[in-house]
Amino acid sequence: MKFSYATLLDYPLVDSLEMIKKADELGYHACYAADETWHKDLWVLFAAAADKTERIHFGPSVSGIWLREPTLLCQALASLDELTGGRAEGVFSIGNFGLLAQYGVDWTKIKSFSRVKEAHHVMRTFLDDGAITFDGEFYKYSGLFTFARPVQERLPLMIGAMRGPKSFELAGEVSDGVHHALSYSKEAYDYLVEHVKIGAEKAGRDWRKLDIGAWCVATCAPDSVEAKKAARTIVAFYLSAHPDEQLERHGIDPAETKVIIEALGRGELDKAYELTTPEIADKLSIAGTPEECVAKIKEIESAGVNHMILCITDPAILKAFTGKDVDVPDVQGQLQLIADEVMPAFA
Repeated sequence: MKFSYATLLDYPLVDSLEMIKKADELGYHACYAADETWHKDLWVLFAAAADKTERIHFGPSVSGIWLREPTLLCQALASLDELTGGRAEGVFSIGNFGLLAQYGVDWTKIKSFSRVKEAHHVMRTFLDDGAITFDGEFYKYSGLFTFARPVQERLPLMIGAMRGPKSFELAGEVSDGVHHALSYSKEAYDYLVEHVKIGAEKAGRDWRKLDIGAWCVATCAPDSVEAKKAARTIVAFYLSAHPDEQLERHGIDPAETKVIIEALGRGELDKAYELTTPEIADKLSIAGTPEECVAKIKEIESAGVNHMILCITDPAILKAFTGKDVDVPDVQGQLQLIADEVMPAFA
């Protein structure tokens, strides 16, 4: 089991650099960040972190191909790979549905799956060959080339997928893996892995060699109550990103979340937090003591997940979003606690 750190780029960038350096020192596999307008720019931060770290990998998880053209995403990935000496990874999808809505885009009307499938072909070709001629339904290129070349022979390119099942099967069939965000129940991951296997078997591939990642909101602290309080903040923030089917795999009626999402859409983060019940937050986070976190991660691992990607919530995020205080360690403290008391259970 690999452990990675998903950073929220809402801190001062100097602080974010220190968090990444800590994750590198503690042996986390990668640092990922969402390539979304809501947050600060991950490419600038990761470039700044390149010569301040030694082992940790970097990449978007995820980058949305509606807002970022696929060949330009490859250009950024290849440049980052050169700068870090071969430590870049890419995870892409159509994009965050809530963010797309704020751009006036209805994801149900843009052939999301077909666009992702075609984009993967474009990106894999452009990363591997440095040039592409292609006449597709969504993307067309005539002799396009780039001097931005990865250091790695094959830069890992994963599909970010939440709804399924077709996207899970596509990841198993053609990509280097799948990062599945915001699921926490064994039912949800059994469903994911079942369909990744279908895609892998179709292509004659071994699904166990793929990067099957679980991107999860997490708060690890000595005080279980305080940890759950902190995680609840980010659960509320990300509710708009959940497809209805995914909520149902956690025993949550999507109708329960509509009022929360409406408050979030109006920018009322504090109200969204209050409307997110502790029961919903507990179902949609990994939060509690190290022992509680281990138990929940083992449940996820049992489905076939081999990579935990932890989006850590801490007092600074809670204060910034809601003005509330919470008694849990900061990000660096939680990175240390997880490395000391959670990761050894999966060595």
